[in-house]
Amino acid sequence: MGTDDLFKKRREERKRRDYGFKQPRANSFLIVTEGKKTEPLYFKGMQKLIEERIGGTINVVEIPLTDIFGEGIATRKLIEKTEELVNRAKVIYQNIWVVFDKDDFEDFDQAIEEAEKRGYKVAWSNQCFEYWIYLHFYYSDSALHRDEWSRKLNEIFQQYDLGDGMYQKNDADIFANADRYDGVNTAIKHAKRRMAEFDRTKRKPSEYDPGTTVYLLVEELKNYLEEV
Repeated sequence: MGTDDLFKKRREERKRRDYGFKQPRANSFLIVTEGKKTEPLYFKGMQKLIEERIGGTINVVEIPLTDIFGEGIATRKLIEKTEELVNRAKVIYQNIWVVFDKDDFEDFDQAIEEAEKRGYKVAWSNQCFEYWIYLHFYYSDSALHRDEWSRKLNEIFQQYDLGDGMYQKNDADIFANADRYDGVNTAIKHAKRRMAEFDRTKRKPSEYDPGTTVYLLVEELKNYLEEV
């Protein structure tokens, strides 16, 4: 081997040590949420079921790599944090999702546009993620404050004796409780019904209250919970 070839080989080895080579990972998900409690706990509940369902057939159906981060930060800063996580990751994620609510943030629409511009998918809710949870039980197109959605969930959890009989943001079993009576399929059906009227060319997401696109992410994950 010539000297030039040796130097070239060493440079390549240094690059590998310094930067590493990211490998694409099929069926992989990075889910970054605005909230630290309900949202990540909900998706971690799905993740657990996916692992239990297809863990024994990993050679046939690959388990989605689902990394979920509850950042507790708002909107456009969440997009910046997602970019940081993507750049730091050891793999190339096939599916990158950001999950956030409108609440009282003024840059809601801009954040959605920024995320999509970077190639991320957005699961947004207006006003809040609690609206998505509510759709697991009932349909509604009423524009309510997020506190009112939480109050309604309290009544539902008491009515159906879910969890401790009340809705709690730190409920580790929030996904299982919401899905107790085929809630996920119900929520997807209700969300599609509500979002069928949404025309983004005429209305901004911030103007569509209530609304949610969380069902798009849940549908993708739900594919791994089907019979294999």
